[in-house]
Amino acid sequence: MNAFIAPKPKYVRLRNGLLLEYVEQGPRGGETLLLLHGITDSWRSFEPVLPFLRHRHVISVSVRGHGGSDKAIATYRIRDFAEDVADLAAQLTLPRFTVVGHSMGAAVALRLAIERPELVRGVVAAGAFAGFADKPALLEFIDSTIMPIGNTVPREIADSFQRDTVNGPVAPELLETMIDECLRTPAAVWRAAFAELPKDNFIDEVDRIAVPVLLVWGDADSFVPEADQRRLMLRIRQSARVIYHGVGHAVHWEQPERFALDVDRFVDRLERPDRRERQPTSETALAA
Repeated sequence: MNAFIAPKPKYVRLRNGLLLEYVEQGPRGGETLLLLHGITDSWRSFEPVLPFLRHRHVISVSVRGHGGSDKAIATYRIRDFAEDVADLAAQLTLPRFTVVGHSMGAAVALRLAIERPELVRGVVAAGAFAGFADKPALLEFIDSTIMPIGNTVPREIADSFQRDTVNGPVAPELLETMIDECLRTPAAVWRAAFAELPKDNFIDEVDRIAVPVLLVWGDADSFVPEADQRRLMLRIRQSARVIYHGVGHAVHWEQPERFALDVDRFVDRLERPDRRERQPTSETALAA
């Protein structure tokens, strides 16, 4: 593969006045992939995956408060992020798209499929929680580590947070990049975004999702238990999952080429629904 150079960031002004940062690659005409990162990350969370999706039209977004997007905003709810993405799609005149989200971005993707079904053709939810309020360790982390942060996020907190998302080896420069991206997110956004996570009980509404959903999960994920995956499978009618054995929460960092292949095959099935073969993944299970 030839050396890959990531696209340069672009910016779009939403109707609410916010400026969102995104990168775009590939020709329009086929299915659009819209990529949504996890909390405190940016569009660069998917940078390892982009070289393997060069044949696809891809838009990777930095949600409000993150990366180069506007940060002086009042709220950072999952619903806010989903509404911003819906408006971004309108501003860029995107056709119906497949939304790919990681961690918090997976929750945003599911919320978007619930609230704006006319926009979404399919969802890939990587490291997806079924809820946040029922995670004692997460709530304790928010109370003891996130809420006391002062005006500046200590690098050691960003470092520990990012390193805990992986179980296997990743390029050291990738981790350093994502730690740096964490530190671009202001302390006030860390506090506000983390505080909002437990308030969106989207699991009660995922049975409204009427499009195919692929759940991608590493069985060494220290954040999301398998029970969450099973809850989502039971509630989402057109759901399937693939398990990455020995992989942590950030599946797209540890195995970006494989992740891109799973996304690509999922999209291929959306584009050609008459195809009946299973997705070429290590483990696929259909929802009951």
